Amino acid sequence: MRAQAIALATRPHIVIATPGRLADHIRSSGEDTICGLRRVRFVVLDEADRMLSETFAGDLEECLGAVPPAGAGPGQRQTLLFTATVTEEVRALKEMERREGRREVFVCEVDTERLAVPATLKQRYLLLVPYTREAYLHTLLSTPGNEGKSAIVFTNRTATANLLTHTLKMLGHRVTPLHSELPQRERTDSLGRFRAEAARILVATDVASRGLDIPVVELVVNFDVPRDPDDYIHRVGRTARAGKKGEAITFVTQYDIKLVEAIEQRTGKKMEEYVDEPGVSLEGRVVRETLQEVSEKKRMAKMDIEEGRNENGKRKRKLMDSANGMGRSKKKITLEK
Repeated sequence: MRAQAIALATRPHIVIATPGRLADHIRSSGEDTICGLRRVRFVVLDEADRMLSETFAGDLEECLGAVPPAGAGPGQRQTLLFTATVTEEVRALKEMERREGRREVFVCEVDTERLAVPATLKQRYLLLVPYTREAYLHTLLSTPGNEGKSAIVFTNRTATANLLTHTLKMLGHRVTPLHSELPQRERTDSLGRFRAEAARILVATDVASRGLDIPVVELVVNFDVPRDPDDYIHRVGRTARAGKKGEAITFVTQYDIKLVEAIEQRTGKKMEEYVDEPGVSLEGRVVRETLQEVSEKKRMAKMDIEEGRNENGKRKRKLMDSANGMGRSKKKITLEK
C-alpha cells in the first residue's frame, strides 16, 4: 500500500487497478496521494460484466466518486467498457437514457453469438466414467502429441485443483497450481513458473479463466465441465489467441450432458468427439497401464494433503511450527501519519 501510494502521488499518466485496492487508497491514503485522479479523462472497465455485478458495486462507486463526472464537456470523463460476455447489466446500458451534458451511449458489438470462440480453436469432448478422469488426464498429457504442449487444466473446485496438482506431480509432470486459497505471493510465483515454462501444466480454478494472456498455452482441458456456458468461453479463450491455433478438450460424464448442450447452444458450434492420435489408444492405455498407477498416486496425494504437505512433499511452515509447539503470532504494524 505504501509503495503504491507513493507511486500514485507522482500523478502517473495511467493507473491500472482492481476496484478494491484503488478504493482502499481513496479511503485511506489522503488527498495528496489521489489528487491526480481528479484530472482523469478516461475510465476503462475491463471484464465489464464482472465489474457491473454486485460484487464490485461498492468499491466501483467509491472509485468513480474520486474522478470527474461523466460527460462531454471540458474536465469531464469518458467511460469505456469492454467484455467478452454480454450480461443483462451490460445490455441495460443500451437502453440507458441520455442525460443532459453527457455523451450518447455508443455500443459496438462484434457478433457475440457466432464468434463466441475463435475459429482457430478445436473443441473436443472425451466421454468417460467419473472415477477414471485422473487416469485419462495423465494419459492424455503423456501422449506424443501432447507431452510437449503447455496446458491449463480447469477444475470447478479448489479442493479438486489441489488434489489434482499433488497427483500429477507424483506422476512426474511439471505442474503448478493457481486457485483462490493460495496467498497472492504464491499465485504470482505459480503464474511466473508457468509463463517461464518451468511448469508445463497449470492446474487452476476459474480465477485463471479471465485476464491471463499467456501466448504459450496450446491446450486447455476442462477436467470439470463448467456450470455456466460463459465460464467455458473464458476458459477456452486462454488458448487460440490472436489468430493462433489451440485445442480445448472437455471431460464429459453421463451427468454432464445437459451442461454440454448448453455450452454448444451458447457457442453455436458442436464439440467434436476426441479422436486418438495415430498409434495411440487412450482407452487401452488407461485400462492396461495407467489406471492402477494413478489410483495409487491419488491415494498418496490425499495423505500428503491431510498431513499438510504441499505438492512438493514439504510440510507447510505454519503446520510444522504448530506441531512443534512453536506457533508464532504475527505482529500487526500500523503506519500513521
